[in-house]
Amino acid sequence: MSDWPPNLTVMTLWFALALMTAAAIFAVLWPLARRAGKERSGSDLEVYRDQLDEIARDRAAGLIPEAEAAAAEVEVSRRLIAAADAQGASDTSAVSAPLRRRAVAVAALIALPLCTAGLYLALGSPSLPDQPLAERVAAARGDQSVEGLIAQVETHLRNNPDDARGWEVIAPIYLRLGRFEDAVKALRHVLRLSGASAEREVALGEALVFAANGVVTAEAKATFERAVKLDGGNPQARYFIGLAAEQDGDRAKAAAAWRALIEGAPPDAPWVEFVRRALARVEGSPAPAPTQDQVAASSDMSPEQRSDMIRGMVARLAERLGRDGSDIEGWLRLVRSYMVLGDTDKARAAVGDARRALASDPGKLRQLDDFVKGLGLDG
Repeated sequence: MSDWPPNLTVMTLWFALALMTAAAIFAVLWPLARRAGKERSGSDLEVYRDQLDEIARDRAAGLIPEAEAAAAEVEVSRRLIAAADAQGASDTSAVSAPLRRRAVAVAALIALPLCTAGLYLALGSPSLPDQPLAERVAAARGDQSVEGLIAQVETHLRNNPDDARGWEVIAPIYLRLGRFEDAVKALRHVLRLSGASAEREVALGEALVFAANGVVTAEAKATFERAVKLDGGNPQARYFIGLAAEQDGDRAKAAAAWRALIEGAPPDAPWVEFVRRALARVEGSPAPAPTQDQVAASSDMSPEQRSDMIRGMVARLAERLGRDGSDIEGWLRLVRSYMVLGDTDKARAAVGDARRALASDPGKLRQLDDFVKGLGLDG
């Protein structure tokens, strides 16, 4: 209907209203126009009067709703009038009944349309534009984007700050979005409301490390130590305690922590290789950038030829990472290769390129930062 001419739309609306009004008037006049049925005896009049009294008592006692009581009174009154007419009451009564019916008919013909029109003009909105179903459904659903959903959760938590489940749900979302300070606040609420556990302490500690750009602060270290007290086998807490020792300059303590972690790890633990690399870093035994086969193949080369071969491999690695920067191991090999070749500036430049390429992956950024600190490039 939104594409119809405005005048035609209004005419259609008023035509529909007129039909509805006519139907309502017909429903009122039809019972009044019917002839009285068979004659009723005097006992019928008493029955109808008793019914009216019973309806009044039920209405006063609250046993019947007001609308139903009114409808019942109308119907019983109509039957009472018909019975009185059929019984042959006095002439005055016989004349007054039709007059009452005519009065009701006139009221229905005049008062009902006027009241209907008045109510519509007061409460209706004939100029209101169309509201398609799709638009109303979309408005009811609200904003379903990630930002919109997060805003809804945040509004809920502002109104319900003691909802532990809400804080627990939104904390990892903050971490993935890089909102580390907000994640720290959310996880502190979780600990306050739900109590301490090794997993909650580790989550808070990691958020603190991310917020400090990879540095295990004193607060984060204390958090990891509390996690170890609650669960001595928690690998994440034990790794970060070793990392804190390394950052404090105590490589021997870091190596001992990581060595013990590796020795007690399950055979198929996915994080063992990562800890082994960290252990190799603090023990000063980094793996060379070229493979063993490549080193053996270059054993008969002159130093210049060997250097050219290595630089060629490093250049190809850098070119590949320029196309696909998601390979963290490739970045680590590239930075180490530049350090072996003595190109510290290129190593620093590669670190900067790696950080830009891995900006959306906090875990890989943390691994890169740990590696860079081990090489002494963090300054």
